[in-house]
Amino acid sequence: MYAFTYEAPTSTAAAAAQAAAGARPIAGGQSLLPSLRLRLADPGQLVDLGRIPELAGIRKEGEHMVIGAMTRHQQVADSAEVRAAIPALADLADHIGDRQVRARGTLGGSLANNDPAACYPSAALALGATIVTNQREIAADDFFVGMYTTALQEGELITAVRFPIPRKASYQKFRQGASRFALVGVFVAQTASGVRVAVTGAASSVFRQSALEAALNQSFTAASAAAVKVDAADLGSDIHASPVYRAQLISVLTQRAVAQMLG
Repeated sequence: MYAFTYEAPTSTAAAAAQAAAGARPIAGGQSLLPSLRLRLADPGQLVDLGRIPELAGIRKEGEHMVIGAMTRHQQVADSAEVRAAIPALADLADHIGDRQVRARGTLGGSLANNDPAACYPSAALALGATIVTNQREIAADDFFVGMYTTALQEGELITAVRFPIPRKASYQKFRQGASRFALVGVFVAQTASGVRVAVTGAASSVFRQSALEAALNQSFTAASAAAVKVDAADLGSDIHASPVYRAQLISVLTQRAVAQMLG
């Protein structure tokens, strides 16, 4: 690794001040630490968010589940409140990576990193979540800008995520075998404003699939989803799958999600 200094503040205000001065925030470290080991990142200074109690925790507020940014994946998966209110979100968390990743990785770190194949961004986008920071609140529709890019500014830290409780939801993931990231993942939610479908793993960033949303808002059936021809034009290609294959996975996984929700 390149040499760096390490800070571990115990308040969000102190962490934000250090981040604004140029320190690189580290949450669970599941993406940043490998980059440091490979000398792909040279932050100079790290500010560890892991000792800030106010950044972790799960609570229900009216018709929302509010989850602290430093809440670990396994804590989300094991939460009785999340399992009762949004079981699809708990199930998503329970199938991220492996046991070690789930024990260390965090909700806020995943959203801030915005890996093209991460699972949490699809949940935030499909559920119409609000990302709460130390400076403002950002709708999920405005948060994910592009590959590894979000609307966060320098020194801005995610403090919590507010998830509206949907009528029903389902997350279906086709895993890439080695990494356990989503080759394609589809999160379908029936919300107060209608059906929302978010896709991860298929393009440079998470996105909503408008054609499937329109079809499912007209008729919420697997057959309705199957009738939509998913456009492969803007989908990604790599050694694991072609754009056409990913388009087919989007269709199939959406059908499975709908069938599960109706089941």
